[in-house]
Amino acid sequence: MSQVPAATRTLRVLRFLATQPGPVPLERIAAACSLPRSSAYHLLRAMADEGFVTHLEDERRFGLGVAAFEVGSGYARQEPLARLARRPLAALVDELGQSAHLAVLHGRDVLYVLEERAPGRPPLVTDVGVRLPAHLTASGRAILAGLPAAQVRALYPDRTVFVDRRGLGPQSPTALRALLADTRQRGHATEEDEITPGFASVAAAVTDHTGHPLAAVAVTWATDTPSVPAPPVTRTARLISARLGG
Repeated sequence: MSQVPAATRTLRVLRFLATQPGPVPLERIAAACSLPRSSAYHLLRAMADEGFVTHLEDERRFGLGVAAFEVGSGYARQEPLARLARRPLAALVDELGQSAHLAVLHGRDVLYVLEERAPGRPPLVTDVGVRLPAHLTASGRAILAGLPAAQVRALYPDRTVFVDRRGLGPQSPTALRALLADTRQRGHATEEDEITPGFASVAAAVTDHTGHPLAAVAVTWATDTPSVPAPPVTRTARLISARLGG
């Protein structure tokens, strides 16, 4: 045991948890990673302190934490994602005549990494590098709807973490769960007036080969113009997913 570096043990645990459909008991982690139970417990507690693991005390299980997701999102935010998404996003703008963007989750925010503006359309707040509350944006909702319930609970444990931008949108974990359930049923997310008055958005998640959401494609339009249909947006998200190996 002393000959296995702590970093190696940590990476083994992260890799194992990443392959599981949900949080798992300590005993399974220890066995899968060839760790003594006591060593696995202390390692998991240290990882939880850094946000890489979430401990669900009621269930006596451990799952990936927010920091682990941010590491994965960091990979998705880098140039390969933007490069692979640029042409499909530009084609979507040409098809719909409205501006489109690509965003990734960063904590409880979405970070916009790519924007394609339609000619003659007004500038939007969703410029590259801008961060907005995920629970209020169509992009954020599309991503959150695809995350495990335990991860959403870790991000939004109580009312105190909900940002109120314009008095609209979910302001409690219960309200957010209901909104995400509707989003999953529809297969796309929507938002109207919750970010900018007079504007609405529709978004769909970009996923990896396991179905885990890496990013979201969204189109935004002024509400005094015809609404944007969801199918072209979801089709573009699937195309980018396929390019990423999803």
